[in-house]
Amino acid sequence: MHDVVVRGGEVVDGTGAAPRRADVAIDGDRVTEVGEVAGRGRRELDASGRLVTPGFVDVHTHLDAQLFWDAAATPSCYHGVTTVVLGNCGVTFAPVRPGQETYLAGMMESVEDIPADTIMAGLDWGWETYGDYLRALGGRALGVNAGGLIGHSALRHYVMGERGIDEAPATADDVAAMTRVVAEAMDAGALGFSTSRTFLHTVPDGRAIPGTYADTAELSAIAGVLAERRRGTFQVVPRLGERDGTTRQNSVAEMAWMEEVGRASGRPVAFSIMQSDRRPDLWSWVMDEVAAARGRGADLRPMTAVRGSAIVYGLAGRTPWDALPAWAELMARPVPERLAAVRDEACRRRLVEEAEAPIELSGPLAPKDPAKIYLMPPGSAAYDVSAGNSLAAEAARRGVGAAEALLLFLAETDGLGLLYYPVLNQDLAAVEEMITNPDVVIGVADAGAHVALTMDAGNSTFFLRHWVREKGTFEIGPAIRKLTSEAAALFGLAGRGVLAPGAYADVNVLDLDRLDMDIPAMVDDLPLGAGRYVQRARGYDYTLVNGAVLIDHDEVTGERAGRVVTPG
Repeated sequence: MHDVVVRGGEVVDGTGAAPRRADVAIDGDRVTEVGEVAGRGRRELDASGRLVTPGFVDVHTHLDAQLFWDAAATPSCYHGVTTVVLGNCGVTFAPVRPGQETYLAGMMESVEDIPADTIMAGLDWGWETYGDYLRALGGRALGVNAGGLIGHSALRHYVMGERGIDEAPATADDVAAMTRVVAEAMDAGALGFSTSRTFLHTVPDGRAIPGTYADTAELSAIAGVLAERRRGTFQVVPRLGERDGTTRQNSVAEMAWMEEVGRASGRPVAFSIMQSDRRPDLWSWVMDEVAAARGRGADLRPMTAVRGSAIVYGLAGRTPWDALPAWAELMARPVPERLAAVRDEACRRRLVEEAEAPIELSGPLAPKDPAKIYLMPPGSAAYDVSAGNSLAAEAARRGVGAAEALLLFLAETDGLGLLYYPVLNQDLAAVEEMITNPDVVIGVADAGAHVALTMDAGNSTFFLRHWVREKGTFEIGPAIRKLTSEAAALFGLAGRGVLAPGAYADVNVLDLDRLDMDIPAMVDDLPLGAGRYVQRARGYDYTLVNGAVLIDHDEVTGERAGRVVTPG
């Protein structure tokens, strides 16, 4: 008798093959049969009319702290994710010298909008090396599998202290010390190394995070540690399109060093690239550069999201006008008082008058174009970016300004309605070209980051609903491969991302016809009561992690069979 038999489903095995009718037998944490399984299971899961797939692998998350208080990695687990990669963008909680923990927590808040107080309260710390961190994480009862990258910012601060943030190159001794620390991390099971080059990532005082100005010699030496071990992925948030000028000098330089590091080390270099209306042709140029570099022997792997990466505005989070005094005062109140205020005509009039007055704000505080902000009424999250669903169109229908249209929308939806403001990947035609490029990896959902500002952790559900079911851009076999074996192979996760005898029993049983997601909702469940957006999914009958049922008809079961995963 088998432990579990998933009976009568259409198996999409993660290799890219088309669905086939088969049963899946599981014993312990492994798949033991795929086909017509004669033996019974101690637990039988009916998959009739359902797809049976490997668990999804999310390669770009910031759940490094959250897993210590939320073993199931909500809301990622609601969306079929069974394995997450931590430590992206160079920001990690190790290595760290005793007494320097608050520095790393503050840097994580500055870069990824995870409150430092929440991090300090939620982590028990007690580690120093990245291997120590992985052992501490592995000692916990996890609901999902997790693997980690050692981050450049923590590494540089550990080795160089305050000098690590300077533009001056690291010394030879500094580089030698960093390579020793990276070697320890790799030998302890790290999946690779991550770094950030973008000027947008700063420490709390506004300076660029450690590693931003690292030269090619330093980056190559670190990649050499991966090369010596013939494993590990080099992850980058590159400086593409920033301070570029007409010659794209920074973008050209970024592509050049990534190619040099990739060719010299023989390791994959995975980097983020998103379409942006501010630099609309950059993504296409990058695709061409990647193809050329790969032809010269560099394993460059662009990584992008499957829809717009967006700010979520709402009564429980933030609004486009929070920089104005009356709006700031409104958003400082408890949520029930905010709702009462937007329903009060006099209060609403004061807010509208302030929003419509001439103001001089620039940068992130500048007013947003209401034609590029979209309504998300309660219910299914359609992510409708058509012109007719914009805040500007809603204002025109009501015969009022954009601010008043938002306030009326909030009042009429009991404060539950949201606005969706894509800041990257605004052009879905460009997104479609990127995700259908075989060099491109699906990622950059940023699960666990920007917790009260964005909610993109449900990208796997959106991908299947929109690009497979609604648009038909992908057949289901290649689509599942993008979410599973392709991601697992990039990070060397043997036995993950496929359904075959001997593979780990990470399994989804899902109803593609019913697959959907709710709009994000704010919950106050972080340590110290801080709020974050979560997004529930529908259509996942079961999600198994290492043979244990973590999700049963869209609900978390409490099973804790996840583990820290390592390369090979």
